[in-house]
Amino acid sequence: MWDDAFPSFLIGLREGLEAGLIVSVLVATLVRSDQRARLPHVWTGVAAAIGLSMSFGAVLTFTAANLPGKSQEAFGGTLSLVAVVFVTAMVFWMRRSARTFSGEIKQKVTAALGMGAGVLIATSFLAVGREGLETALFLWTTAQAAGSSSGPLAGAAVGLLMAAALCWGLYRRVLHINLTRFFSITGAVLIVIAAGVLGYGMRDLQEATVIPGGTSYAFDLSAHLDPASWYVTVVQGTLNLTPQMTWLQVGVYGAYLAIVMTLFVRGVRGAAPAKPVPVVSAEGAKSVVLAATDVAGAAKRVSVPLDPAEAEQTATPAAMRAKSPADPDAGSAAASTAVEAERSAAPAPAGGEAGSVSADADKAATCAAIEAEAGPSATSAAEGDPTADGEHASEGEPTAEGEKSAEPAASGPEKPSAPAEGAVATPSTPRRFPRWTVPAALVAVPALIAGITIAAGGGKPASGTPVVEVSAADCGKGFTAPKPGRRTFQVRNTGSRTSEIYLIDPVSNAVYGEVEGIAPGTTRALIATVGTGSYAWRCVPNGGKAVTSAAVRVSAGGGSVQAVLPVSEKDLAAPLAAYRTYVDQGLADLQTKTRTLQSDLDADKLDQARKDWLPAHTQYASLGAAYGTFADFDAKINGRTAGLAGGVDHPAFTGFHRIEYGLWHGQSAATLAPYAKQLAADVDALRKDFPKQDFDPADLPLRSHEILENTLHRELSGNADYGSGTELATTEANLDGTRELLTLLRPLIDKRNAKVIPAVDTRMRRTEQLVLAQRAEDGTWTPLDKLSDTDRQRLDGSVGQLLEELAPIPDLLEIRKAA
Repeated sequence: MWDDAFPSFLIGLREGLEAGLIVSVLVATLVRSDQRARLPHVWTGVAAAIGLSMSFGAVLTFTAANLPGKSQEAFGGTLSLVAVVFVTAMVFWMRRSARTFSGEIKQKVTAALGMGAGVLIATSFLAVGREGLETALFLWTTAQAAGSSSGPLAGAAVGLLMAAALCWGLYRRVLHINLTRFFSITGAVLIVIAAGVLGYGMRDLQEATVIPGGTSYAFDLSAHLDPASWYVTVVQGTLNLTPQMTWLQVGVYGAYLAIVMTLFVRGVRGAAPAKPVPVVSAEGAKSVVLAATDVAGAAKRVSVPLDPAEAEQTATPAAMRAKSPADPDAGSAAASTAVEAERSAAPAPAGGEAGSVSADADKAATCAAIEAEAGPSATSAAEGDPTADGEHASEGEPTAEGEKSAEPAASGPEKPSAPAEGAVATPSTPRRFPRWTVPAALVAVPALIAGITIAAGGGKPASGTPVVEVSAADCGKGFTAPKPGRRTFQVRNTGSRTSEIYLIDPVSNAVYGEVEGIAPGTTRALIATVGTGSYAWRCVPNGGKAVTSAAVRVSAGGGSVQAVLPVSEKDLAAPLAAYRTYVDQGLADLQTKTRTLQSDLDADKLDQARKDWLPAHTQYASLGAAYGTFADFDAKINGRTAGLAGGVDHPAFTGFHRIEYGLWHGQSAATLAPYAKQLAADVDALRKDFPKQDFDPADLPLRSHEILENTLHRELSGNADYGSGTELATTEANLDGTRELLTLLRPLIDKRNAKVIPAVDTRMRRTEQLVLAQRAEDGTWTPLDKLSDTDRQRLDGSVGQLLEELAPIPDLLEIRKAA
């Protein structure tokens, strides 16, 4: 659990600190502006942002849970890429804005104060909402990579709590943090983590067959590293590096890390403070002090604020006196002093106290004089001292060492001592380590640990584990008769092509174990139970012919072992042809029933339309095994509102469920007639297109399980009902479709495991009894939400058990190259 917590802890700490600092600045700005009454508006925006972030995470979880297997992989892989983009942008933005974002927030809040409560709420909502959405997306992605939500959620909670504590300390002036350094270090760590998330996302897309190369492995250390060991678990949990990675994973991981880390490190160097300006002479500093004092005195001598032009006239002579060819920098200091004096002499805000202008001018002049006299040594000291930034800050406003102050110091002037004329600024202490040390260590340390571990093991598998070398030229080299029992074989591909490797019975071609997509030069573990019988290796290289090794015989002490007789596309050809005929006939019946429904609505017969809607819909549902073939037609004919922004009012919501909604929600026949016409047209188009559609033979075994799996998630959860309350009628149609499919596949299943179909038949009869018990004599059905808790639990439990009985079929009838 805790090995998966570090990435989410870091993102929770960073994002929580960013959001917390934003809230702290918002609150401090209102408090200093004597606008405490507006604080509830800030908290309203913050609460709304938190609610949006949690809702976003729930939407991601719910959406992924309702997708089939490959779609889940594609969805997770896509969101992983999006998360990497957001994290990368966040890292670079925060590196660039760490010193100035406090001032930017203050400006937005100041502008919002004059534009009403709604603008202030929106300001806090948008400022915090962005951080929340980024956090939700990255946490969901890390949870998907970890395969569990407990570790990432725990890590995020600890990170957020720590961020809250840090923000409280900064706000109360009891803690000082160099934000620039903090965000630079954590940014480098997050770039390494994001590289792993990117590789994980690419692997998901490969497993979903969106991107090719899923079986082309760059390396395979599973023979040398125990996936359950603590060090592998830690590296995999924190960096998403696994003992087995494809070429695409390694390529994008290395490319992202090299490019992004290089840009990041260069940016950190570019953001380093400029070299100190040479210290002005004592005479120049004295002139600057006199210039600033003249302006401050002029401001005090009048009862109204000085006009900026007057201040400029007062300050310019002094500035000119301070400038000399021997000391050009002193003129620049004096000019800066004059500008500060002008700003201090500007008109005070309405409602300000008398004399505040002169006081501000005095402060500005004094601070400028101190800066000119103390020179860069004082500036360097302030930057280097963690307490310097907060020393003159206003009460209640959070500051951090890496953030530039947005306003003049509020405390009284300190009396500096001017350096001797011609003094040279003391050079800053050089860094102990270069800036690239931390990111380089983050990359090098895990690789070093892995290398030492492999070297310590001598690059050999554990003692007693047989190693079998396979290639197109010599399949099964080193294979001898194994001992009976559960055995692990280390299969090493010594050839030049990626191959499928099978441990088979050479007499019947039955498969005892298999390794798919083993890349050249890699080693994979194959686990099989050895009993009495003959054993051989079959190697099927990509684009090459199958090669079978010499057989060995195991007889002493071994019982019989059930092997899986492989299935080829040829074996599934006859069931596929028969099923295509069944679907084509079903589509013909569907055409007739949809035209009847269309006629009812054209004739304004709403009651008859409600009766004819159900037979048409259940007819379509009984063709469930062909869903994957119908492609876009399925969304048009039987689509739902999931993913549609406008819900039932969205123009893309058409077909059976759109008509269902209208029929049971009081819509007129005239409103629904166009939808019925479109439905009939879509069914006609599907019937015409179906003979040309590709129907993957491998889909038949998969659909034997997926039809009822979808039924459990949709119909029996109530998500597919739009008013008719006929979910159980659709469930019965799905049972009929599954039964038809099993009838066609039964000869192949019985040949491989004769116990499967009888167990399925028994559980299917039980499930059908529970469903049909809810149909009345007049043909109406009990709505799902009207079932008693007991009946609903029995039905859900029976369907779940039926799915367990159906689960072996896809594996038994998987198409294997060993056939």
